[in-house]
Amino acid sequence: MLNVPKVKLGIVAVSRDCFPIVLSETRRAAVVAACASQKIEIVEIKTTVENEKDALLALEALKLAGVNALVVYLGNFGPEGPETLLAQKFDGPAMFAAAAEESKDSLMDGRGDAYCGMLNASYNLSLRNLTPYIPEYPVGTAQEVAAFIADFENIARVILGLKKLKVFSFGPRPQDFLACNAPIKPLYDLGIEIMENSELDMYAAFNDHANDPRIAGIVSEMAAELGEGNGYPGILPKLAQYELTLLDWMESNLGASEYAVFANKCWPAFEKEFGFVPCYVNSRLAARGIPVACETDIYGAVTEYMITCATNFPATLLDINNTVPKDMYDANKNIIGDYKLDDLFMGFHCGNTAKVLMKNAAMKYQLIMHRLMEPGKQPDITRGTLEGTIKPGDITLFRLQSTADAKLRSYIAEGEIMDVDPNSFGAIAVFAIDEMARFYRHILIAKRYPHHAGVAFGHAGKVLFAALTMLGVNDIGFNQPASMLYKHENPFK
Repeated sequence: MLNVPKVKLGIVAVSRDCFPIVLSETRRAAVVAACASQKIEIVEIKTTVENEKDALLALEALKLAGVNALVVYLGNFGPEGPETLLAQKFDGPAMFAAAAEESKDSLMDGRGDAYCGMLNASYNLSLRNLTPYIPEYPVGTAQEVAAFIADFENIARVILGLKKLKVFSFGPRPQDFLACNAPIKPLYDLGIEIMENSELDMYAAFNDHANDPRIAGIVSEMAAELGEGNGYPGILPKLAQYELTLLDWMESNLGASEYAVFANKCWPAFEKEFGFVPCYVNSRLAARGIPVACETDIYGAVTEYMITCATNFPATLLDINNTVPKDMYDANKNIIGDYKLDDLFMGFHCGNTAKVLMKNAAMKYQLIMHRLMEPGKQPDITRGTLEGTIKPGDITLFRLQSTADAKLRSYIAEGEIMDVDPNSFGAIAVFAIDEMARFYRHILIAKRYPHHAGVAFGHAGKVLFAALTMLGVNDIGFNQPASMLYKHENPFK
């Protein structure tokens, strides 16, 4: 991933001065060794924090080592003031975890009481208005703490990425997709920069790239990627020109930011003026960690980027689109298993999903746009989608969104893509999520979410939930089991 931060972890042990400092030091070394065994790179800061002066020394060592994600480790009870001051002064995300006792034979001279110390640490963190990552059960052995740190690395990547992210949008948010139009103030509150541009800005930049000497190389690259799926080779030069336009715009306009995403108006005027559909380029940039959301969906672009950071893998943005017909359900019951019919739906978009995420993929034309713009004609300006069935496997459905009154909310639902032929067009798949019908009604509809959902390829709910909590997002919906009623769900239905 070219467009995501590199997390550099550092661990600082803390020790209350009435406990043996060697207890924290030896336990810290054990955690570092456990991280190495799990292939987690982490900088071991040798300063053990007992007081505020130690905290300042540790901060200096963290800075010199280039650490941008801090693990505060309670090897024993720990000094709640200095250890939380350390997190407050550190310029980056922090995690707190504590040591479990090792043996019944060491409970006299070797008892650390870190279980108790985490309580004091949490209270002092609240006094400082800090929200570090605290694992669900934050006390463990060296191997268990190393596993917590592995989760934290992914969480920290989300926090660091958003802090230095810039959203480039082109074109006004369309009236017919008003759901994609939400107040952008909460994104500024997260530290995200936003640069809104006209479609004319993009068109002028695109024209400036006519006859760019790099186009031929990009065309060759695209042809190699598409292989036998290169159904419309004649459109590749325009698509290559457009890809260079976006990448050069990003490089020239990042300014104080380090990472970028796009949210671009993509139809219907786009095709008439540019002469192609931009979907394949969107898919290629997503594969490089640069999501390009359709229909000027700024929150959709940020959603995709959060997934990309959380998984270190490409994401996609799909419509929660249509139901699965009963005859398709019945014909594939051996694959679908115990899922109910209303647990299933089809996720679809025109052709923006990276090829690496597709079971099969080919360059095609966009059927809906063709009906609108070129009825009865050979496809021309509607060429440029990457279409096919999306690969089966575990997924997470995710969305960050603002309400009309500028409050952030989100949803997370883990499920899977079924290995079922959708018998349709676009980048598409049959999705299965437990209790999807209720989730659809009482979260997606009841809380006014738009039709676009981010898709993570893997179960990323734990990481995304923790990142949202650190960002201060308190309204996080999920697909509740049948035994757990939603707030306004009718119990008599």
